[in-house]
Amino acid sequence: MAKDNKNLNKKPKLNPYWIYGIIIAVFISIQLFSGGFGESTGTQTTPAQFLDYLNQGQVKKVEIVNKREARVFLTDEAKEQAPHKKTNSESIFPSVTAAPNYKFEFGDLQNFEKEVNEVIKTNNLNTELVYETEHNVWGDFLLTLLPFVLIIGVWIFIMRRMSGGGGGGAGGQIFNIGKSKAKLFDEKIDIKTSFKDVAGLEGAKEEVQEIVDFLKFPEKYTALGGKIPKGALLVGPPGTGKTLLAKAVAGEAKVPFFSLSGSDFVEMFVGVGASRVRDLFKQAKEKSPSIIFIDEIDAIGRARGKNNMSGSNDERENTLNQLLTEMDGFGTNTNVIVLAATNRADVLDSALMRAGRFDRQIYVDLPDVRERQEIFEVHLRPLKKEETLDIDFLAKQTPGFSGADIANVCNEAALIAARKGKKSVNKQDFLDAVDRIIGGLEKKNKIITPAEKRAVAFHEAGHATVSWMLEHAAPLVKVTIVPRGRSLGAAWYLPEERLIVHPEQMLDEMCAALGGRAAEKVIFDKISTGALSDLEKVTKQARAMVTVYGLSDKVGNLTYYDSSGQSEYGFTKPYSEKTAELIDQEISDIIEKQYERAINLLENNKDKLTELAEVLLDKEVIFKDNLEKIFGKRTFENNLVNSEEKE
Repeated sequence: MAKDNKNLNKKPKLNPYWIYGIIIAVFISIQLFSGGFGESTGTQTTPAQFLDYLNQGQVKKVEIVNKREARVFLTDEAKEQAPHKKTNSESIFPSVTAAPNYKFEFGDLQNFEKEVNEVIKTNNLNTELVYETEHNVWGDFLLTLLPFVLIIGVWIFIMRRMSGGGGGGAGGQIFNIGKSKAKLFDEKIDIKTSFKDVAGLEGAKEEVQEIVDFLKFPEKYTALGGKIPKGALLVGPPGTGKTLLAKAVAGEAKVPFFSLSGSDFVEMFVGVGASRVRDLFKQAKEKSPSIIFIDEIDAIGRARGKNNMSGSNDERENTLNQLLTEMDGFGTNTNVIVLAATNRADVLDSALMRAGRFDRQIYVDLPDVRERQEIFEVHLRPLKKEETLDIDFLAKQTPGFSGADIANVCNEAALIAARKGKKSVNKQDFLDAVDRIIGGLEKKNKIITPAEKRAVAFHEAGHATVSWMLEHAAPLVKVTIVPRGRSLGAAWYLPEERLIVHPEQMLDEMCAALGGRAAEKVIFDKISTGALSDLEKVTKQARAMVTVYGLSDKVGNLTYYDSSGQSEYGFTKPYSEKTAELIDQEISDIIEKQYERAINLLENNKDKLTELAEVLLDKEVIFKDNLEKIFGKRTFENNLVNSEEKE
C-alpha cells in the first residue's frame, strides 16, 4: 500500500509554461484562420498592367483597401484565359470571402480614382469600384494587451526572485544577493581527500579527527556527558595544509560540508554579509549534523572598534556580530560545527576566539624533518623517480619549507627533468628545483662586465669564508656567481632547525651576512650596492634582538612586541624619544661590531679568500668540498663530533 501511495503522489505536475504555450497557440490560430490570410492572397501586379486589364474589360471588381491597396477581381471569361490561369490557385487557408486575382499598391487615391473612372466611362464598363476598411481585431487586441502582460510577467518574475524561487544559483541574481555563497560538497562525488593524503600534522589531525569521530559516533562521547566542540580554528603560516586538512575532514566526516571564504560575505550593499551568515547557518541547521568551513576568516573576523574612521555602521562588523550570534547565542544548534582557517589569528576579535565559539585553536606549524619526509612521500607518488632517490636527503635539504613549498619542489623537479629529456626524476633535478624556488631562474645570458663578475665572486667568497670560520653560522652547501632572479650571485646554507636561539648564534649569522661587504672592503677598499639584501636581513635581525627578544644590555629585559596585533592600529610608539635614540644606537653598534669582526676575519685569511674567489671565477659554482681543500675541516665540527661520541 505504501508503494501505491508513493506512485499516486508521483503524478506528473502541470508545468505553467505549457499553459502559456497553449494560450499563445490559440491566439496564433485565431489570427491565421480569421480570414485575413485568405483575403490578402493574390498575384502582385502594377497599376499600369491593371489599367491594361481594365481597358480590355477583364476586370469585374476593384476593391480599394484602407486607401492604399487595390485588390483586382477578374471576370469569369478572363479567368479562363492563359495569362490569368496562374492566379486562380486556391488559398492554403480557408476563407469565407473569394480571393482576389491581383493586388497592388498605388500612390495618391484621388488620382487613382480619376484614372479608373475615366476608363470605365470611356469603355462603358460594368466594373465595380468598392471601398473597404479592414481591421485586424485580434492583432489590435494583442497590441493593447501586450503592455499589461509584460508588466504582470515582470512583477511575477520579481516576486519569485525575492522569495528565492528563481534559478541561477544563490547570489547569482540581484534579488538573491543575500543568499549564502557556500558550496555544499557531496562526500560521494566531490571530496576525494582523506586523512591518509595529509602527511605530517599528526597533532592537528588527531584533534580534527576527534570532531569527525563525534559526528560518526556521538553516543561514544555523550554517554560520558561530553559535548562536541562548537568550532575549531586552524592557525598557521601559509602553505602548511590548513585548507587541505579541512578537505580531509569533508572527505571523512560523511556529513554535509559547507565551504566558503571569508571574503564571500563581503559585498558593496549594506546588510548583505549578515544576511548571508543567517542563510548559511539556516542551510546548515536544515541538514544537521553538518560542518561549515570558513577559509581566511580574518576577512570578517578582525577585531572590532580598531578603525574608527569607518563610521558606526561598519558592514564588516555587522557581519561579524551576526556570526558571533549564530555560533553561540539564543537558538544555537549544537549539531553545526564551524571550522575556520587563518594565518593571522592575532588580528581576530577576542569574542570570536573565546570558548563556546571556537573551543579549539589547532596550530598547524611548518613541518620538521620527519614530517617533510612524509610530505615528500605523498607528492612523489605520481612522479617517475629513480629508485635510488634518497627521500631523507631531500627532507634535510628543505628546512623551513611548508607543505605547499614541497609540492612545488616536486613539480619543478619533474618539469626540469622533462626539459632535459630524462625518463625519470633524479636527485640533481630536486636540488635544481630547490635552487630555482629559493633563488629564482638562472640567467646565464645576463650581461655582466668582468669587473662586476670579479666583485660578485669576492662578495660571495666573503660570505663563504666568514660562515666557514664561525661556530654558530649555518653550514655552507654551495656558492654560485651565476645570476639568478634579481641577484648576481648566491650562497646556499643548510640552517639548523632550532627551537630557541642564543645571542651568540644570532651574532654569528649577522657576521656571516656582512661577510660579502667586508670582502669588498678588504680586497678593493671600496663597497658597492650589492649588499642590499644582506643589510636588510641584518638590520631586521638586530632590531629584533633589541626591541623584541630583549637581548640588549643597554635597553634591558624589555620587549615592544605586541602579540595581539593591536599595535598596528596605533599612531604612537610604545617608548619615549630618548629610548628610541638608545634603540637606534644599540642597533647600529651591534651591526658595526659584527662588520668589524668580519673584516678582521677576512684580513687574517686574505690569501685563502683570494684563492676561493679565483676558484669561483673559474668554476662559477663551488661546493663544500672546495672549501675543505682550501680551509681544511671546521675545527668546532670535530669538537662537536667528539663530544657526541663521549656522551
